[in-house]
Amino acid sequence: MATLDARFAIAARGSTVRTEVLGGVTTFVTMAYIVVVNPAILAFAGLPVGPSTVATILAAAFGSLLMGLYANRPIAVAPYMGENAFIAFGLAALGITLEQRLGAVFLSGLGFLVITWLGVRQWLAAAISPTLRASFAVGIGLFLALIGLYEAGVVTSFVTGMPAAALADPVSGALRAPDVPVKLGNLADPRVKLAVFGFVLTAALMARRVKGALLIGIAGTAAIGALLGHGEVPKGIFALPFTGEYSLAPIAFKLDVVGVLKPALLPVLLTLFLMAFLDTLGTLVGLGVGEKDPKELDRPMLVDAATTTLSGLLGTSTSGAYIESATGIREGARTGLAAVVTALLFLGCLFFLPLVEPLQRLRYAYAPALVVVGVLMLAEARRFDFDDLTEMFPAFATLSLMVFTYNIANGLTAGLVLWPLMKLFAGRGREVSAGAWTLAALCASYLAFGLPH
Repeated sequence: MATLDARFAIAARGSTVRTEVLGGVTTFVTMAYIVVVNPAILAFAGLPVGPSTVATILAAAFGSLLMGLYANRPIAVAPYMGENAFIAFGLAALGITLEQRLGAVFLSGLGFLVITWLGVRQWLAAAISPTLRASFAVGIGLFLALIGLYEAGVVTSFVTGMPAAALADPVSGALRAPDVPVKLGNLADPRVKLAVFGFVLTAALMARRVKGALLIGIAGTAAIGALLGHGEVPKGIFALPFTGEYSLAPIAFKLDVVGVLKPALLPVLLTLFLMAFLDTLGTLVGLGVGEKDPKELDRPMLVDAATTTLSGLLGTSTSGAYIESATGIREGARTGLAAVVTALLFLGCLFFLPLVEPLQRLRYAYAPALVVVGVLMLAEARRFDFDDLTEMFPAFATLSLMVFTYNIANGLTAGLVLWPLMKLFAGRGREVSAGAWTLAALCASYLAFGLPH
């Protein structure tokens, strides 16, 4: 105990070993849903679920361990929600290969490392207004909620671009109005009912502040679905990682770095970089890091950047600090020992993968978690400056284009371009920093010269 206290300065920070262990366990239970949800989302990008699950766990374990040992912070790290959706859905129409997507993750991590080492981080962070930064989080939250609702079957879409003959009334022959892009799904479908139940269950558990509400909601909904004949029981409990269907060989080190270094793909790299940068900055600040001294952000940010770089090598999406770490902090965790405990628990998951596998195939079980995470991200809207239209118009463009074009990059880049222009046209050009103009120019290249999106 004395060794642990000396290594992590536990007593000096007003904590105990027992408290740190409890905090680490609490954080793990709260965020363990990522083991189920992240591979399920990345499967849409072509990543095989078994290897993707192993990569997710390894990224979470590495990042959390490094955060504990190097930064000595009670903050867990794992692949980000939002970024995984961008990899799976946002790049779907761009003709980017799976290998290029992983290469983009790797390069965005390297870029994050470089700007942190060079001290450019503060320059870029200061270039983005609080309202615009908050709009990124809210937009991604709405995007995740839309994905969850669609995966659950609560909402569905019509086929667009139909020929006129398909819109003809079968009786009169007159053309009718085209179908709307999105409509209410088949609520009579028992799987849709299960998804609605899963959302209500998870929301109720979270309202009662039950630890691990997301994971309990996923597992509970899946169990009920299996009992009703809409799922399957696990084929086993234990399995050896890195072998058979859990081998990393299909995705590890399969990244295409050269292929992604094209002018047309620069906006993709910029978007991944900005998403990781902003998510990390927002999460760390939200967890109280850097309140007394901005330099406190350096080590945690280096950890996030290193983990994102490793994520590209392993074959998963960008990673960073998790806001769910706040649950462990509320339990009294104050040092990196809590993050180390979380890392060890993630590593333990590698031997229980058969328990996870059925959940990843049940959309009605994991889709409600996406909606709930989206709801939680809406809390950032409290930072909007509704009285300043030069802030709100860019924020609205960010939100609407993220959701209505089904592409996070479109909204993020549109907001960064429109913000300095609104300030300039309103006669407030002095409020725009060189960093903001730099970001706007880079984002304009995405909107003007990027691949079809």
